[in-house]
Amino acid sequence: MWQRLVRRGLLALSVVLACFLAYLLMTNSTAVPAPTATAPGAMDRSDATISQFTFTQAKGDVVQWQVAAAEARLFEHDKKAILKAVAVTLFGRQGKELTVTGDDGVLNTETKDFVLSNKSEPLVVHIESGYVIYTNHLVWTDKAREIRTKDPVRIVGHGLVVTGRGLLGHLDTEEFEVLETVHVDLAPAS
Repeated sequence: MWQRLVRRGLLALSVVLACFLAYLLMTNSTAVPAPTATAPGAMDRSDATISQFTFTQAKGDVVQWQVAAAEARLFEHDKKAILKAVAVTLFGRQGKELTVTGDDGVLNTETKDFVLSNKSEPLVVHIESGYVIYTNHLVWTDKAREIRTKDPVRIVGHGLVVTGRGLLGHLDTEEFEVLETVHVDLAPAS
């Protein structure tokens, strides 16, 4: 008989505590605001900022290219990384083929394409074959493995100075073509 009284007492105590808990939840809870659409300009904030960022693209065991930056701001929704103080190395059949540094860059994290530019001085593209390309803007298309620009270009090396507008370079075939207004000068022997 005393066991029934203890059970009923514990049950009554449980009901009182449950009612008290419900009362506290009802009176002290705050409404959660409904999600709102992203306001224009809210995407200016990156999802992450990384110092000493490095991104390496490989196919199997072979490294195809590497992008290093002093800072990268990642935007996951837009699938891009905005880069500051960028260094790019592209690898071809013979190993390291092309290196370039730039002030700014944008890497598409989905397609693996990237764009490089400088604020004041031209980009300096060093090709292992001994040529140096100067231009203001450079685009890498990963699927085609080519670099291109529509800006003025100057190529110097092996006694030649080639100037013009626009460049298309295929890394796999190691062919670079100035697209418009091409002018070739022989550089003086040093």
